[in-house]
Amino acid sequence: MTEKMQYQRWLDYPLEDPALKEELLSIKEKDDEIFDRFYQELSFGTAGLRGVLGAGTNRMNIYTVRKATQGMADYLNGKYPQSSIAISYDSRINSRLFAEETARVMAANGITAYLYDQLMPTPALSFAVRDLGCQAGVMVTASHNPAKYNGYKAYGPDGCQMTDEAAGAVLEKIGQIDIFDGVKVADFSQALSSGKIQYIKQEVIDRYLDAVQAQSIRKGICEDSGMKVVYTPLNGAGNMCVRAILDRIGVKNVVPVKEQEMPDGNFPTCPYPNPEIREALQKGLDLCETEKPDLLLATDPDCDRVGIAVPHEGSYLLLTGNEVGVLLTDYIAMSRRELGTMPQNPIVVKTIVTTSMIDRLAETHGFEVVNILTGFKYIGEQILRLEQKGEQDRYIFGFEESYGYLSGGYVRDKDAVDGSMLICEMAAYYKKQGKTLADVLFGLYEKYGMHLNTQASFTCEGATGMERMQGIMEGLRKNAPEKICGKKVLWMSDYQASVKKSAGAEEVIHLPKSNVVEYGLEGNNVIVVRPSGTEPKIKVYFMVQGKNRAEAQALEGQFKAQMTQIMGF
Repeated sequence: MTEKMQYQRWLDYPLEDPALKEELLSIKEKDDEIFDRFYQELSFGTAGLRGVLGAGTNRMNIYTVRKATQGMADYLNGKYPQSSIAISYDSRINSRLFAEETARVMAANGITAYLYDQLMPTPALSFAVRDLGCQAGVMVTASHNPAKYNGYKAYGPDGCQMTDEAAGAVLEKIGQIDIFDGVKVADFSQALSSGKIQYIKQEVIDRYLDAVQAQSIRKGICEDSGMKVVYTPLNGAGNMCVRAILDRIGVKNVVPVKEQEMPDGNFPTCPYPNPEIREALQKGLDLCETEKPDLLLATDPDCDRVGIAVPHEGSYLLLTGNEVGVLLTDYIAMSRRELGTMPQNPIVVKTIVTTSMIDRLAETHGFEVVNILTGFKYIGEQILRLEQKGEQDRYIFGFEESYGYLSGGYVRDKDAVDGSMLICEMAAYYKKQGKTLADVLFGLYEKYGMHLNTQASFTCEGATGMERMQGIMEGLRKNAPEKICGKKVLWMSDYQASVKKSAGAEEVIHLPKSNVVEYGLEGNNVIVVRPSGTEPKIKVYFMVQGKNRAEAQALEGQFKAQMTQIMGF
């Protein structure tokens, strides 16, 4: 069926949402707009669905959500004699609607749907899957994307995001379904009365918060510390859980950023609600100048990432995800050694695009570093493998450079509630020594050398965007540069082909195949290139070492300029 035929079918169909009908009528003579909405279906992968809100097969709406959910239901019914699913949602536009539509489709297919009756963080969804013994989970969110996006993350029975194999099986089922005629939908009220839809009880939330609190390293450290925290949930799902956990550990003086405190899917003060971006934290930084807290905390809309700013030289310094990860790794390992709670053969898990400074910390603290592909589900997989061997206690921390942290196996996704608690605890510990987190970080750089980690994103939007990204990646793979900024390329890892090439030799990479290219340069510098799994972007990661920050920044700037040229931007 052509795009025009699809468009006409949608136009003729008695759509339940009048806004979708209005949108379709408004583009009647606009071929480009019609094409963009109907040239493809939103792809279902290990990250579930994600797309721009609107009408059409290439948009997030109740019909694309229902179709994907019907595919998940068919998969679950084919795999299990009886199954249930946990569902949560954040503050985004239509998030609760999409969560309820997901529950209706599951209920119509005989699958019990457990639904949070308030917006809750992504890690609380991961927790509920395992706590309630579900076979799947759905978190309605588009994470830190702009307001025009929504989506949902799909989870397996282990509380991890769905595996490649399972996602492939669901995608196959989705392909067999007609978007209008092939979907079963229950009446919400009737399903609620019959018990096929059930609201998740407060006791599950309490157990989740108990599990987070159990991850505390130095219990009680915050109670007499006088810690003052400015907190922004960026109009998202973190407010209740983060405030609750901080209160539990003794951080009583929490000042919210009023403009960003309440749920609002339009994100009026931060068009890109991502704690990695200064603009999103500006309201919080402004408040810090008057409140003078010990810490600024900012969680993203689905509360799985947390960013911070700390006092430094009379103002507030934003720390990167890598820097916070280094601080937390050092604090956790040092504290557990000191307190006698370090397990035998401890493990820290990080992604391949995360700072290599962790390797230096491992030499000091005696833990093993496990490198995995980008995506927190791979950290979850490592926890599961340890659990299956009865060695889950060996896992002491896992993190990725994009502000995702997890210190225990109670969930299988990054957790900004856990991260916020540990960051406050760490700050309180050093505050009692008269140090800020900036002081501690600079001390680590003095000890281990300057490790600068930055990222550049190159947008490839529209119908041709994916094709362009594939072409760029193939070019980087087949025509690897011999030098970058005069630094010899010593090795190249192609994670798609699972091979690392260096000086005529090849070795096998024992990780899942992924569209990632990595260059190792002289001076222990590394450049990694990969397409985003959730956005129309190619991301380039620069891991640069220097004698000092100025030297590392200068080299990073040169690398970025040449990679921009090599990639044709």
